[in-house]
Amino acid sequence: MASTLIGKRAVVIGAGMAGLSAAGALADHFGQVVVLERDILPSEPAHRAGTPQARHSHALLFGGQRALSNLFPGFEQDLARAGAVPLRAGLDIRFERRGYDPFPQRDLGWVSYASSRPMIEHAVRQRVESRANIMLRQRCRVTEVLGSPNGGVVTGVGCDNGNGANETIGADLVVDASGRGAPTLALLQSMGCPPPEETTIGIDLAYATCIFAIPADASTDWKGVITVAQAPHERRGGIMLPLEANRWMATISGRHGDVPPGDADGFLAFAQSLRTPTIYNAIRQAEPLDGVARYGFPESAWRHFERLDFFPRGLLPIGDAICRFNPAFGQGMSVAALEARLLRELLERLGEDSDPIGRLAPAFFAEVPTLLETPWSVAMLDFAFPNTRGQRPADFETTLKFGDALIRLAAKDPAVHRLTLEVQQLLKPRSVYRDPTLVQRVLAEMAEA
Repeated sequence: MASTLIGKRAVVIGAGMAGLSAAGALADHFGQVVVLERDILPSEPAHRAGTPQARHSHALLFGGQRALSNLFPGFEQDLARAGAVPLRAGLDIRFERRGYDPFPQRDLGWVSYASSRPMIEHAVRQRVESRANIMLRQRCRVTEVLGSPNGGVVTGVGCDNGNGANETIGADLVVDASGRGAPTLALLQSMGCPPPEETTIGIDLAYATCIFAIPADASTDWKGVITVAQAPHERRGGIMLPLEANRWMATISGRHGDVPPGDADGFLAFAQSLRTPTIYNAIRQAEPLDGVARYGFPESAWRHFERLDFFPRGLLPIGDAICRFNPAFGQGMSVAALEARLLRELLERLGEDSDPIGRLAPAFFAEVPTLLETPWSVAMLDFAFPNTRGQRPADFETTLKFGDALIRLAAKDPAVHRLTLEVQQLLKPRSVYRDPTLVQRVLAEMAEA
């Protein structure tokens, strides 16, 4: 499909996963795309100050991996060449939850890749930098989004260019992939507009991570482990995934004041306290390759831009600026990639419109809730823990019982197992669970409980 240019320049705030993905979506529709990043970006896969969460386990769900491959053809091969570890869906991850230690392991037919967040981001950044009309500027901190005198049209950004000078960069479109969305919120406030309503789920999650060399005698029955904290009584869980260069990244977590220690001995003791010994047994004699990193995540939050009566023309928030999720579910990078793919689809659809930039944000806000419905339904499972803050859904107990019965059915039936994993991996929407035949089977399973 031939691309249609709808503007001379687009500016993207932030060179994280959301910003890089958005740049890939914009490149065919603007003469120039400028990505502004306040950090110094490493030339190799490495941690940077602006992404402290990158020191912890990250999962690129298969739906996100596929979206990035759509945006950047050859991306999966990039991961493989860089040493990412192939994982056969349903088979290579040992999934432990109460009653299933482990859940039946089956090859469900597709391969995803496990690697560190810095490596994933570096692979995407290389693809972005290979595009002739994308300019990635480092040490460039955006200080404000600029608008027309009446405030209704965004005209560019003001930034500190790292040399002590202020600079104005004009743009037909500004995409706010800054993470917290501060530039967008500040502009709305300056215009006297209310901020978007937020739905929040307070989880008070604390987690700690350590990287280990995979020992020669490591289990061959699995490549990674997920130990689920089973609500309402368990608050501790863990995940250990393989990384490039023959390493494990182990992350342990607690909720509501149950904070994992930051020292090596405390880390091992916390791992030993998990319901199952799998992670502890794997790492207790393994060589740690780094110190323990800790991080806290207070709440999942969804900003409902779709409910605003007015939004400035030429501005679009994306990624965490719209919705941020419990990191234990590994959805953030993948949702950002899916949003970028939606952005590209809308740009293609609106290319012949008389005012494509004017219609872009309303169209995006109208469609993004459908995209977010499935990952947000997972975030709402946190209400199974009694101390979770927020508005608990009215039918939540029924939802939990349906989910438990669906899991029991998936354990018995490989086809249902595959379907549930396709939903979890953001390949299919949660609405597939409303299939009448499946509903009847789940209801029969509930009746037997």
